[in-house]
Amino acid sequence: MSDTSRDGGVVTSTRPSVDDGLSPAELAAKYGLSVSGARPGLVEYVRQLWGRRHFILAFSQAKLTAQYSQAKLGQLWQVVTPLLNALVYFLIFGLILDADRGMSRSVYIPFLVTGVFVFTFTQSSVMAGVRAISGNLGLVRALHFPRASLPISFALQQLQQLLFSMVVLIVIAVAFGSYPALSWLLMIPALVLQFLFNAGLAMIVARMGAKTPDLAQLMPFIMRTWMYASGVMFSIPVMLKDQPAWIADLLQYNPAALHMDLIRFALIDGYGASNLPPHVWAVTVAWSVVIGVGGFVYFWKAEERYGRG
Repeated sequence: MSDTSRDGGVVTSTRPSVDDGLSPAELAAKYGLSVSGARPGLVEYVRQLWGRRHFILAFSQAKLTAQYSQAKLGQLWQVVTPLLNALVYFLIFGLILDADRGMSRSVYIPFLVTGVFVFTFTQSSVMAGVRAISGNLGLVRALHFPRASLPISFALQQLQQLLFSMVVLIVIAVAFGSYPALSWLLMIPALVLQFLFNAGLAMIVARMGAKTPDLAQLMPFIMRTWMYASGVMFSIPVMLKDQPAWIADLLQYNPAALHMDLIRFALIDGYGASNLPPHVWAVTVAWSVVIGVGGFVYFWKAEERYGRG
């Protein structure tokens, strides 16, 4: 509103607004406004994630296809790489350091290859997970979707790569005298538990890596230490029989060792239950549920902060 004064000047005045005195939160509630990118509730977040399941699968398949697109052997490197690693470990640990003690050669070779393939699944999931947010900031900032889709997709990518490798692993097991049996079906729940564990761990390091990108430089050293402590190349009880029992127990009950031992037990005829720690299935389930669910909740709590740093 405006009024004219005696000297011809214009004096303006405004009526008090009905919104005067309202806090920002009260204004938002009044007009139905919400914070852009606000974290949804946990149940709603799970529902949104399920709605993106096709995106998660397609994204993991695209990443898997693109991984070796520039190599002449293409997807064969999914199998060749862990096989070459297993060959190197066999030459160093099997032949030179006598790490196959307590096992015949027909058991040790499938034992070693299984360990390399299964541990690579966890290692690759973690290494991809730590860069899931920091390495995809363009996607995170451009589109609105549950950010957990990224680390889960990377873990799924590594599971698909392991399944390709399992074909070669089964051929090696048969070549060294382990033939198809009902025990092979145990690989299915064992891989499901490992995927749940890996996805949870990938989400944990994804949140940490989003805040501290330098973690990606440190992670290879952590994973290498974990590999040597998990019995990839040797039997933990045999190698540590002269050490205090609690050391062997500690290493045997670490989740990477448990996942390898369950696959070895299911696949290799000469690797019996005596090689497994007590209550191996119960402990593995506990690890997978705690890390899988706990990692998911830990990641969800920082949902609204991803891509804003």
